[in-house]
Amino acid sequence: MNITFHSILVGLLLITMSSALRCSGALDGNNSVINFQVGVILDLETQLGHRAFNCLTIAHSDFYSRHPNYKTRLVLHARDSKRNVIDAAASGLELLKYLKVDAVIGPQKSTQANFLMNLGERAQVPIVSFSATSPSLQPPKFFVQTAQTDDTEVGVIAAIVKAFQWNQVVIIYEDSEYGNGIVPYLSNALQDINAHVAYKSLIPVSADEDFTLKELYKMMTMQTRVFIAHLSHSLGAKFFLKAKAIGMMSEGYVWIITSGLMDFLPSMNSHVVEAMQGVLGVKPLIPKTSHLESLRLQKTIFDPVNPGYKSADMVSIFDVWAYDTMWALAMAAEQVGSHYPEASYQDTTADLNSSDPFNLPISKTGPKLLKAILTTRFKGLSGMFHLVGGKLYPTSYKILNVVGNGEKEVAVWTQAHGFKRVRHNTSDKFDSTPKEEFNSNIIWPGKSRVLPRGWEVPVRGKRLKVAVAVRPGFEEYLNVMKDSRTGVVHFSGYYIDVFKSVMAALPYAVPYDFFHFEKPDGSCAGSYNDLVNQVFLQKYDAAIGDITITGNRSNYVDFTLPFAEGGVVRIVPITYEDDNNMWTFLKPMKKELWLTSIAFFFVTGLAVWILEHRISSAFRGPPSHHLGMIFYFPFSTLVFAHRERIVSNLARLVVVVWMFVVLILNSTYTASLSSRLTVQRLRPAIADVKELIRKGHSVGCYQGSFVCDILRGVGFEDSKIKMYRFPEDYEEALSIGSKSGNISALFDVVPYSKLFLAKYCDKYTIVGPTYRTEGFAFVFPKGSPLVADVSQAVINLTENGEMLDIQQKWSVGDPTCNGPDSIVTSVSVSLQGFKGLFAITGTITSSCVLIFIVIYVTKNRSSLQQILNSRSTVWSKIKEIGRHFDQRDLSSHPSTMARDPQFKYPKAEVAEIVSSSQSVDLSNSNLMVLSLPMNILSTHSNNIALPNIPTNATSSNSTVLAPILPEESNTAIDVTDRLQQQCCDAQLES
Repeated sequence: MNITFHSILVGLLLITMSSALRCSGALDGNNSVINFQVGVILDLETQLGHRAFNCLTIAHSDFYSRHPNYKTRLVLHARDSKRNVIDAAASGLELLKYLKVDAVIGPQKSTQANFLMNLGERAQVPIVSFSATSPSLQPPKFFVQTAQTDDTEVGVIAAIVKAFQWNQVVIIYEDSEYGNGIVPYLSNALQDINAHVAYKSLIPVSADEDFTLKELYKMMTMQTRVFIAHLSHSLGAKFFLKAKAIGMMSEGYVWIITSGLMDFLPSMNSHVVEAMQGVLGVKPLIPKTSHLESLRLQKTIFDPVNPGYKSADMVSIFDVWAYDTMWALAMAAEQVGSHYPEASYQDTTADLNSSDPFNLPISKTGPKLLKAILTTRFKGLSGMFHLVGGKLYPTSYKILNVVGNGEKEVAVWTQAHGFKRVRHNTSDKFDSTPKEEFNSNIIWPGKSRVLPRGWEVPVRGKRLKVAVAVRPGFEEYLNVMKDSRTGVVHFSGYYIDVFKSVMAALPYAVPYDFFHFEKPDGSCAGSYNDLVNQVFLQKYDAAIGDITITGNRSNYVDFTLPFAEGGVVRIVPITYEDDNNMWTFLKPMKKELWLTSIAFFFVTGLAVWILEHRISSAFRGPPSHHLGMIFYFPFSTLVFAHRERIVSNLARLVVVVWMFVVLILNSTYTASLSSRLTVQRLRPAIADVKELIRKGHSVGCYQGSFVCDILRGVGFEDSKIKMYRFPEDYEEALSIGSKSGNISALFDVVPYSKLFLAKYCDKYTIVGPTYRTEGFAFVFPKGSPLVADVSQAVINLTENGEMLDIQQKWSVGDPTCNGPDSIVTSVSVSLQGFKGLFAITGTITSSCVLIFIVIYVTKNRSSLQQILNSRSTVWSKIKEIGRHFDQRDLSSHPSTMARDPQFKYPKAEVAEIVSSSQSVDLSNSNLMVLSLPMNILSTHSNNIALPNIPTNATSSNSTVLAPILPEESNTAIDVTDRLQQQCCDAQLES
């Protein structure tokens, strides 16, 4: 204590002498010196406080020795906060209220800063701390942290964990503002790299040996072997001594400490350093400069003889930050004093005798000094001094390994480039460091150079307690037999062999014991969810059996990769289709295909009639004849019984395509109908789950299985869900059926469904889709390190075929079934397979009709225009156009009339045959005019039956005039057409 006080007096003496010298020098230059009063609040009895104050005094001396002409001087007023918040607050009140300081450096701890920074806010005086690093502080405007806060180092710690692929850690921190502040940031950083925080150990600042040992033993029994310690140097020293004593600093352990503890390693006693061998630590990177070496040499003069620590032969990061803080404050004071010399006075209107202790004077200098500090930038001992948001801008970190009597730098980490190593020839350039090289530079606890895997089975002799879920009735999968004489329980089956093979494939030995999940009376201890909950409560270390991965269960435990297929199927009794009913002939095609086919039959008939009506006598006649022909013709093509001659090429194209469609439809229908009538088909009693729900049928599931939850999710009421434990029970319920109070369908997982059907495949079958699930997997507690390795072992066993060998051993891979074929439902032909065919025929038919209409309108444009231009009503125009369309087109295909077998000339008197050279009065509307070649008339007079045809006519053409009655005009026109066609045909034959 005396030595500490003596050191403080020496420091103050140096500051006073330096200030006096600077002031006298300034006065000689006829310039008045402006003094800035600066308070310093530190725990001067602690090593950190004492060393920091030494650095402040050295920085004060160095600054003004290098800037003798500055007009401002900092006058320091040191106060000892005595390691508690109250003394720090009292010191702050004294400095602010009575000494009216312009700034305060300190306090030392984050807990002290919480109160003192509010006093600075009230007095508008900057509170500048280089050691309060807790990120949980919510600083007001006048609080400045000239240190990197603890949250800036969580990135490098998470990067170390990620680099070595450790998937879970334990965080150890002290119960203080300093310790609690980093935990949320560290947890988030570890979560971002998918590292699980298995446990958080909170150590009180005043923890005794018993408490520390209890926590260490608790962590020792855990599987995790990666520990991150965020402790103060005093608490950390005691903690690691106890960890060494119980064997937690041996091979296989990983310890990572933060900068707050790593920074004090050089000053710790040798037995503490010996206990920390192999520890990894992080610390902000300090550039090596000549000024830093000078500071190191000067500091040794001021170090006290402290029995708990060695002499400080190395400069800590807090020493450097204290040094830079003094320089930054001196620069800011010079800037304010040069521009605002009158602002260096305080407002003295505050009543110092007031009973309110917080009635503080308001500083006029404080706001200007704060602004100057925040904008100050220079190259200090810690690197570039640059404040962002009132905090020191973070720099790179170096990773240190505790080896021998001190520390060894193994890598450097930057936010932008990750891990680097320093080049030997250039200190400010880095090369990437591979993981292997990074690890090769590290000596781990126990003087091991082997990279720890980060976890192991606890060394306290604990064996894994593996719970076994047994489903009765399926001994192939899992069977439990208890020796009545010895009481020993024997486990066998597919699941047991798989688990044993997986554990044997691990690269390390894991002892385990099986425990039957049952009550003392031998009954089942609960559902699968209850078993999962027991693992979550750590009553068991693992669980095996037919445990399906579900989303809800994954919230409480971790699953390995599945080792057996998943899925839920529906089993129903087998029934056979009855194809002897009167409507069987309609079943080969679905309703939409029937309706589409009928529609195309009508459309095709209508199209052929439109194309042939004006030129073919087969498509002419009274309206009833037209309608019948439209329906008769396309349907007659089903049996190729149509006898009508097709004249138009467009109609021929339509018919050819339609015949192809009819051929396909006919063949498909015949095949499907024949199959239905000759093959006995299996079908479920109820083919759809919705139908089961709608008709109120009951369904079954295994008792305690997640399948029952799926049934509730799809809409089944609880009263309609029957639970069974033995396969014989739900086989009997299925055979009786839902009408007798049992079930119509059974829902179960795929593996058990296959075994059930292998035994009863002549009575039951699987119908409907498979409900996707993730399969069976092994269960471990949340965050268990075994999960990743066991999953990898499952993959390896699957790839090398050992998993298939185990399936074949227990006959669970593909059970055989000698029952009926698995043809479940009869398939009716749907419209989907014929959409392309109907699209083709529809396109061709519509195109042909459109072409015909265009030709018709083009040829009869004048007549149609005349009708449309008439003054009659719209309906009359439509009727006239209809009459015009109904007329026979004499200009198209005239030669085909002669081939018409139905042609017969009616009885009529021919009035006269006139030579083409003679003139005939055609104004008589009762005359029918035929212009025929003379040789045809004379040669085929018998067939044409025209009386009095002169045979000596010399003209090449003649005109036949025959009287007609008005009511016979249509018949006469038809006769004319037939006569002309027959004559043309006769000419071709001659």
